[in-house]
Amino acid sequence: MTNLKTLGLATMLCTLSACSAVTTLSTTQAGGSVRIAGDADRSAPRQVTRATRSFGYDEFKAEAPGQEPLYGVLPLKFNGGYLASSILFFTPAMFYSLREVYPEYEFDIAGRQVRYRKGPDAPWQTYTPDEEDRETARKFFEGAESVAPFVPVAKP
Repeated sequence: MTNLKTLGLATMLCTLSACSAVTTLSTTQAGGSVRIAGDADRSAPRQVTRATRSFGYDEFKAEAPGQEPLYGVLPLKFNGGYLASSILFFTPAMFYSLREVYPEYEFDIAGRQVRYRKGPDAPWQTYTPDEEDRETARKFFEGAESVAPFVPVAKP
């Protein structure tokens, strides 16, 4: 019975940890900020927890004083470990957790690119948002910023 409880606990922890990933966002320019879809915080550097996913993407808007904003879509990594865990423990979950954020992103607003890597000792990879990604993100943030915030009205 104890082994069954231990296995159940281990399975639950694996399942819960497979739902999100932590990343660090920073800018190469002093005073820069980064906004990710669904996250109100813009400070940089900062750590962010993002949900894993198989479909969709995260738009971003990076800004620095004296620079045009950089818009794009965060590159996500494929996680084969999540796929294997999903197949072994709960097959339908494989449709929701195949991709996650990289552990580290560095936004170079002046250079119009994003560097990302799998870990502190891994080499940087570079992503330059194409026109379609820039337009997708720009439209997302223009729409999000034009919506008036909901203000509840007290009833008499």
